[in-house]
This record gives sequence, C-alpha cells and structure tokens, in this order.
Amino acid sequence: MTSMTDAQFGLLVAAPVIAGFALMLYRMGVLQGAGTFSAVGASVVIAAVLFFGQ
Repeated sequence: MTSMTDAQFGLLVAAPVIAGFALMLYRMGVLQGAGTFSAVGASVVIAAVLFFGQ
C-alpha cells in the first residue's frame, strides 16, 4: 500500500473548499444554478483526474 503524496492530499483539501465557495456564492445570489453546478463539477473532475494521475 502506498501513502498519499503531498499533492494528492492537497487535492483532497482543495476540491471541497472550491465546491464550498461555489455553494456559498450560490446562496449569496452571485452564481446561478448552472454556474454553481459547472464550478463544482469541474473542480471534482479535475481533482479526480489529477489525484489518480499522480
């Protein structure tokens, strides 16, 4: 079993933070539903690709 690299740990922390900011902006009325969905979806997909690419 291999341990996580620092980059993988950073991705696990950064992706939920980005999603949280997008949801907060949605609740404040800054983002619309489609923008929130695309921001959260893109951050999750990018984090997953980078995480498994490490």
